[in-house]
Amino acid sequence: MAHARTRKPSVLIIGTGFGGIGMAIKLRQAGFTDLTLLEKAGGVGGTWRDNTYPGAACDVQSHLYSYSFEPKHDWSRKFGAQPEILEYMEACVRKYQLEPHIQFNQAVTSATFDDHSNQWRVVTETGDTFSADVLITATGQLNRPAMPNIPGLETFRGACFHSARWQHHTELRNKRVAVIGTGASAIQFVPEITPLVGQLDLYQRSAAWVLPKPDRPFHQFEQTLFKKLPLWDRLYRGLIYWKNESRALAFTRFSWILDLFAHQARKEARRWVTDPDKLHHLIPDYRIGCKRILISNDWYRAVNQPHVNLLTDGIARIDETGIVSETGEHRPADIIIFGTGFRASEFLSPIHLAGREGLTLNDAWTNGSKAFKGISVSGFPNLFMLYGPNTNLAHNSILFMLESQYRYVLSALDALSRYPGAAMDVREDRQSRYCQVVQRGLEGSVWDAGCSSWYLDEHGRNTVNWPGFTFSYRFATRSVDTADYQFLDPVNA
Repeated sequence: MAHARTRKPSVLIIGTGFGGIGMAIKLRQAGFTDLTLLEKAGGVGGTWRDNTYPGAACDVQSHLYSYSFEPKHDWSRKFGAQPEILEYMEACVRKYQLEPHIQFNQAVTSATFDDHSNQWRVVTETGDTFSADVLITATGQLNRPAMPNIPGLETFRGACFHSARWQHHTELRNKRVAVIGTGASAIQFVPEITPLVGQLDLYQRSAAWVLPKPDRPFHQFEQTLFKKLPLWDRLYRGLIYWKNESRALAFTRFSWILDLFAHQARKEARRWVTDPDKLHHLIPDYRIGCKRILISNDWYRAVNQPHVNLLTDGIARIDETGIVSETGEHRPADIIIFGTGFRASEFLSPIHLAGREGLTLNDAWTNGSKAFKGISVSGFPNLFMLYGPNTNLAHNSILFMLESQYRYVLSALDALSRYPGAAMDVREDRQSRYCQVVQRGLEGSVWDAGCSSWYLDEHGRNTVNWPGFTFSYRFATRSVDTADYQFLDPVNA
């Protein structure tokens, strides 16, 4: 390949959640001007725009769940609530002048790599077509609600919705409400709606380990200190980071440490739940950490209320007026709310994505999702994924991982800038070797304890979690090694 003069490639980003916004900011700062962000909705924010259910909040501390390069000094609480997090993201878009680069209401249906031009061509639901040298996906893992396939659901006459599509116009007061699912979202909205409803039937497939949430409002003097003493703000963030980071050992190598947290969770349940039958069913029968550990200060108190019924029989079907259990019991409901989580392991779905010589991502991932460093996929040149396979965390802030990926992608684009018109495709052997190391790292972890969770794909393979420290991932992504890639000239060159 002949060396040419430097030219920054054009970039197309799908999604304007934390991943897309942060990547765009870093690209702008690095001098990339040919930049477009495609957003399926009418506003930015991703999961923090979509999840407006009562009580929606983050389970990572506010100062760490924000960009390191854009600290917010006046967080109202230790753990930010959805409106404040969304406001922060919108403020970042305004400050870094990203609005002119964003195309709203452009849901991507397909993305195809053109071997002849070494460009990506993206088509949206509106029929519009966009082209760019580089495609960066920032669609996240928690953007597609998972709806269970329950017979008769379409016949239900009352209001019915997923927590991520909350119907705020639906009146809950004094109604008979059925909540299906007891995951991270339900843990937050159930305590909020319990005082309103006349009856709440809570359908639980498996119990969650729930720990107290060390949350409180920040005092004004604390906010002032964060603003006037930036060093203290940095130190506070650092202390949170290292405290959270230490928990990686418990999840990956010393799972016995988690037994201490299990003891704490049991103690908390016994403190608030006076109904023996409810208490029995609220204590999980699987190893703590195998599924996502949740934090809440009011979950157990809410479930303990006399008008809340904890139901553990499976659901057979839904009819016009309610829910029928597998034991044949019919329980009437006015409203059904699904707290059934997201299709986290279906990366980039439902976008039809095709790479070199028409290879589709579905075909490439027949045996499970995999990507080199969670970012690049062999056969898909100039494609970079943010929050891709095996980059999720159970112990720290995903924004730390995202910022590591920003740096890696910028390093890759710097390499591409030296070869205008070229495309870089990660070598299959490098990808396979990397993924084998990741899977070996997951062996013996608490996620390998035998329970089913959204961490596992249909093959039972953990394609979601990172099996180590976040600082080790940052070291691994500190810069691109061009030897991991092959550089391709356009086919007609």
